Amino acid sequence: MAYSFVLLRGLVREAAHWGEFLDQMQEHFPDSSLACLDLPGAGAHYLKRCPTSIAEIVRFMRAEFRRLDLPKNRPVVLVATSLGGMISAQWVQDFPEDFHVSVFINTSYGSYSPFWQRLQPRALKQLSKVFVLKGFSKEHRILEVVSNRPELYPKIAAAWAEIGSQRPVSAENTIRQLVAAARFKTNIKKPPMKVLLLASTQDRMVSVECSRAIARAWGVPAVEHPTAGHDLPTDEPRWIAEQIQRFMKSF
Repeated sequence: MAYSFVLLRGLVREAAHWGEFLDQMQEHFPDSSLACLDLPGAGAHYLKRCPTSIAEIVRFMRAEFRRLDLPKNRPVVLVATSLGGMISAQWVQDFPEDFHVSVFINTSYGSYSPFWQRLQPRALKQLSKVFVLKGFSKEHRILEVVSNRPELYPKIAAAWAEIGSQRPVSAENTIRQLVAAARFKTNIKKPPMKVLLLASTQDRMVSVECSRAIARAWGVPAVEHPTAGHDLPTDEPRWIAEQIQRFMKSF
């Protein structure tokens, strides 16, 4: 069956940061379409000022979504990671008619988890040093926090540095996105659709307990990768595509 996948990345990331994951999705769903939406302040919208509330970001993202020329009569599947998962949770609660299936990857909600799990202290300390770095050094430091695949760091850091040179996310927008994430404590309910939760057991940025808390609250399982880091699409892109494929075949 063919689907329309709509993908949302996380904090200060954009469509290009999906990397190999897009190829894996196209391989596993050859007849389906992929559309990536960028957050305000990143990617195609890097010159825009990002709102500091998830609700406002949702309004922006939905306007972009409605401009997409998606194929007719196909189920629309939302795939979102980290901050994108927070935006998506609000989105599917406010506008459930937009999607048929939601996939949340390594996300967290303030109504279910304490702040020290949503951004672990050690990760916060490491990321605080990113602001004084640029280019390759900056992206390498980020990878040291979000990825558990050090053998990938040189290649990925170089690719991400190139992305950043073309569409730099300002320090102001970085802070505004962080504020929006920190303020997100809306009592999110289980989406009225099929939901897949994916998480990394060894996530060193956002505790896996956040995904487990969502799973308990919503009464759905969280499928965990045993070794990947917070940036699961970078560490294990094939595994995610396989999990989504398996999930879509289950109903």
